[in-house]
Formats: sequence, C-alpha cells, structure tokens
Amino acid sequence: MAIGYLLIQTRTAQSAIPVDGVRVTVLDDEGNTLYRLTTDESGETRAVPLQTMDRSFSQNPDYLGIPYVSYGVLVEAEGFESASFTGIPIFDGETATLPVTLLPLQNAQPRQAIENTAFGPPAVTMTEPRNQEGTSADARVLRQVVIPNPITVHLGAPDASASNVEVSFSNYVKNVASCEIYPTWPASALRANIYAIMTFALNRVYTEWYRGRGYNFDITNNTAYDQYYVPGHPIYDSISRVVDELFGEYVRRQGQNAPYFTSFCNGTTATCQGLSQWGTVSLSNQGYTPLQILRYYYPNDIEIVETNIVTNVLSSYPGSALRLGSTGLDVQTVQTYLNRVRRNYPAIPAIADPSGTFGESTRAAVAKFQSIFNLTADGIVGKATWYKLSNIYASVARLAELDSEGSTLGIGTVPPNVVLRQGSRGQDVVTLQYLLNVISRFYSSVPAPTQDGIFGSGTRQSVIAFQQTVGLDPDGIVGARTWESLYNIALGLEQNVPTPGPETDTITYTVQAGDSLWLIARRYGTTVNAIRQENGLTSDVLQIGQVLRIPVSESPYVEYTVRAGDTLWELSRRYGTTVEAIMQANGLSSTVLQIGQVLRIPIG
Repeated sequence: MAIGYLLIQTRTAQSAIPVDGVRVTVLDDEGNTLYRLTTDESGETRAVPLQTMDRSFSQNPDYLGIPYVSYGVLVEAEGFESASFTGIPIFDGETATLPVTLLPLQNAQPRQAIENTAFGPPAVTMTEPRNQEGTSADARVLRQVVIPNPITVHLGAPDASASNVEVSFSNYVKNVASCEIYPTWPASALRANIYAIMTFALNRVYTEWYRGRGYNFDITNNTAYDQYYVPGHPIYDSISRVVDELFGEYVRRQGQNAPYFTSFCNGTTATCQGLSQWGTVSLSNQGYTPLQILRYYYPNDIEIVETNIVTNVLSSYPGSALRLGSTGLDVQTVQTYLNRVRRNYPAIPAIADPSGTFGESTRAAVAKFQSIFNLTADGIVGKATWYKLSNIYASVARLAELDSEGSTLGIGTVPPNVVLRQGSRGQDVVTLQYLLNVISRFYSSVPAPTQDGIFGSGTRQSVIAFQQTVGLDPDGIVGARTWESLYNIALGLEQNVPTPGPETDTITYTVQAGDSLWLIARRYGTTVNAIRQENGLTSDVLQIGQVLRIPVSESPYVEYTVRAGDTLWELSRRYGTTVEAIMQANGLSSTVLQIGQVLRIPIG
C-alpha cells in the first residue's frame, strides 16, 4: 500500500499559545493503537507515516470506493478537555495536519467524557444537489473587494439554529478546499478549485448576500447553499501551499469589480451551471492552465486579479517580499512581531541583527516561524508569511492586553450580584464585556463585544452566543447562572492556560577579550541561561567581536494596539497611569491616535 503522513498540532487561544506535553494516540479504524506521541514546545507532534490507498484511486472519477484510509486520534492534556477524532482521511504522499484547539477546563470542573469529532467524506463524493444562488452583477454593496479577517461562518443552513464561528480567511479557504476535493489532484485542478472557493466566499462578503438579509454571518457551511467547512478538519500540505501562493487573488469579469459568483459542484453525481470539480481534473490532465479551466466553465472574459486589502491587520503587506539583505521599517516590523511571538513559541531563534536589517538571524527566525505555522520554510517574508505573522502577533498581543486589563479591573473570584440586559450601563457591564472578550479568544463561537460599558446589541449577541456555547437558555440576559458560568470559565483559563515568560529589555553587547557568559550575566544582573536563550546559543564558547543581546530586566511597559474608539485618557484610566506618561513613553507630541498603532503603556 501507499504511504501518507499525519501531524497533530495542539494550541489554544487562536494559536496564541502552543500546548506542549500533550499525549496523542494515533489509532487505526478498528481502535488499535499505532503511535503514542507527545507534542513539543510548539505544540506539534512529528509527522508519522500511515498506510493508505494509491493516489491513482483518488484521481479516477469512475472509482466507486473510498480512495483513502481513515484513522483516529485521541488527545489528552492536563488542564484541558480531552478530545478524540475519527474518520481522518490520509492520502498517498500527502501530509495531513490536524489542528486541535484545546479548551481549558473550567474552575473545579472534573474531566468530562471525551467528545468525539467524526469527519465525513469530502463534498466531492456527495450525491445531494447543490442549489447555490448568488449574483455576478457589479451592483456592488461594499466599496471595494476586501478579504474578511476573520470570516464568520454559520454551521448550518441559513435559517437553522446553529452556531457561528469566526475563522481567519486563509484557514477558512484551506479548510474548505480540504473538505471539498482531494489533495492528490493535479496542480492546475487544485488551483482552479481554490480560485473558485476563494472567489465564492469573497462574492458573499462583497455583495453582503447574508448580512444584507439580516443575518449575522458571512457564509454558511451548508453545501446546498454555499461550500463545505468542517471545524477542526485536517489540512493537507498540497492545498495549504496553493492557498498561501494565491492568497488575495480572485476571479472577476473584465471591466467589473465584483468577485464573480463561482458556483460549482462535483460534476458527476451532481451537476450544475458552474464549475465541475471532477471536470477540472480531466482538463488539467489535458494541459489546461488554471485560468483556461475557469474560462471553460465561466465566461471567457473572466480574469484573475488581486486585492491586498485585508481587514483587522496592523500593517498591510508592503507589496514585495522581504529577504536576506532587505532593510527598512517593514523589516523592523517583522523583527518586532517575531520577537513578541517568540515569547510564546520559544523554538523561534533570537534575532541578533540590527533593527531594520534582514540578516541571517532574521532569516532563521522567519524560517522557523514558517515551519511552525505550515508555511514554506524559505526564510522569505512573502504575502502569506506577512499575514500569518500579523495574525499570530495580533493574537498574542491581544491576549497579553487582556491579561493586563484584568489585573487593572480587579475582576476577583466572586461574580457581581446584578442582572444585566440590553440597555444596562456601568462598571458591571465593563466586567461582563471584559470576560466575553477573554472567552472569545478561546471559543471561536463567541464574538468579542466592544468594551465601552454599554450593553448594546453587539454585547447582547455575544452573550447569546456564549449561552448557546455552554448550554444555557440563550435569552441575552446575564443573571446568576450566566455570571457563574462566565467566572468558572475565566478562572479555569487562569488556572490551566500556560503563561509565556516575562518580556525583557535587551541591550547589545560586543564580546571583549576575557569575557565569559558567567561574567557578562553577573555584570548585567541576568543569568547564563537567559543569555543563551536570547541568542540561541548551544555552547558557552564566545568569540571576540561577537555581538550578543543581553536581557537586563523586566519591561515596565505593556504593548497595546490601538483600536477604534481608543483615546489616551481612556487608556490611562484603564492601566492606572497618566496621559503624560503614555505620551512620554512613546515620544508622542499629539494625543491623536491611529488604529493599529502600537503603544508602550507604563505600568507598575
């Protein structure tokens, strides 16, 4: 038989925190144990080989059997809910990455029965008709084509009572492609299908197909209406690489701006007016390019264009790749992001290059980041790496901000004895919104409300989503049971979620004759291990002229990323400091702030 591979990633808080030491058991379809694995400091197991079907079966539309072998995984970690997965498809020559989002146990919660997630067959095997409706007219709703980050997915038919989840657009497309088609298909077929999937989603967002009808989501995962998204589904490397390469590109008709309505079906057991998924394989084998395949099914005047407008990112992609020898502010941004992410992912090596200079240590840090997050590990910051780094940085930074806000608010362990509903205002509403913001980092079904002390419609929607998630009556009113559940989850996070090491300031030091790590550590009040870790050293041997980064003290600041509505006065009150102190720490001459601006907030 042929061989495929399976790798498991265990992370929490929107990948802000890897969970190491997790026990992972890989099982065959009869429940027999094949491998016992443990995740490393990046929350990853090694990729293990598994027997499967020859890839030719998954490339033949006439084959009526299942063209892969399915396996199971059991995941167990201290302080987190256990989980199991069955029906994981393994394909010949493909590496499947199973992204396991671990949920921390609640306060005093006994370990619950393991909940199993069963993955069904890809959509390309389904016999149900696809009646996707949409518009390809350029009667645009939004002013421009934007990549929604995150995209909100409804896990059911439009009118069904089901949860919404928020997913980064890149992960959404990778998931849908991995659930819709086979990863073993020829390159042109994969690209054509992924173009159709990306464009379909962007069309839904651009035309506000659902939001314009009063729904609070962008797209559904019901194949009768949209395309197949399965939470937690494994992602295949061949698909992941193509999505990273094509990120931001979409199909439109010449002379129009709207993403074309790229409807599709499998073309065998279900037919439609749009693209045939199996037909793309035949055309690819005949030598058709992705654009030629798309023009075979859609109008001849369609073209592939690109948008670099991505919502909720701190810095837009500079437009060209950064690599060894690059210099400037964009390189400095990459270094800043990597140094912050490294606190949560210590496998990323320290950067010893001067700020704004893309040297060998920056390249090594980029390559390791890419390896951890399933990108091509070439050490070059292209579009996919830039946006993935921006997402992870924003995630870890926001989690740190919330931790600082919690200390300032003094949440405590006893819930308020008050009932809140839409229209309520005051400090208890601030506490509620803070707790929902924290919980939203771990539960993708709970949207984060604006922290303004006003119980508006956005806060009510967040409360309802939380109540649905934990099995309470979703009435949007925060009474004793909802308060208790909020606090139990928040206290469980505090008890069980690993905390990254403290941020340190560093100075640059050039090694002199007679220096040793021990002498340098004593001189600057740090430790030998801290210097080793900061510089990625595997030996105590130093070279005269070698440049070291020396950690000297805990930083008296927290980093804060400015959001809509923020003012210096409001931030000073939140963190117990003054407007003048914030301005001095950041060299500000004006109180005007920009969304996405990163501030150093004095604390202590």
